[in-house]
Amino acid sequence: MGSRNSPSLRPIVALLAAAVATAAGAADVGQVKVVKGMVTVERGGVALPASVGLRVQPADTVVTGADGSVGITMTDNSLLSAGPNSTLTLSRYEFDETTSRGRFDTTLATGSLAVVSGRIAKQSPDAMTVRTPRAILGVRGTEFAVASDDPDAPPRR
Repeated sequence: MGSRNSPSLRPIVALLAAAVATAAGAADVGQVKVVKGMVTVERGGVALPASVGLRVQPADTVVTGADGSVGITMTDNSLLSAGPNSTLTLSRYEFDETTSRGRFDTTLATGSLAVVSGRIAKQSPDAMTVRTPRAILGVRGTEFAVASDDPDAPPRR
């Protein structure tokens, strides 16, 4: 048996590292395009400072401070703009580049959100929703804005 640093294991380790990097990249569903003030992206229990070019992934939570705002472009060309004191979770995102079919669900716990829907909502108008503590919005049009100021209120059904 070879040692941990054996030359025969190096190609296998390199292949595994490449596979992990590819899998991590495959999870990217959008990109931060604009950041103003304090903005973080919470991923796996870690708060990452948001910067232009940061890739977002499903289950990320974007948090803006009192002076913060952020613009995100999703892979289906949906545009999300969150204002100050916002907490926005990318709850679910699936997109087939070929058919433009998919599912896009977000949750706005607090703050404000403006959306220009992309290919998912245009292909299937019931495939995009925004949840707030007081309402669940089905995205039927191409542009809308929503605000939420009561994080403790249960969603209405």
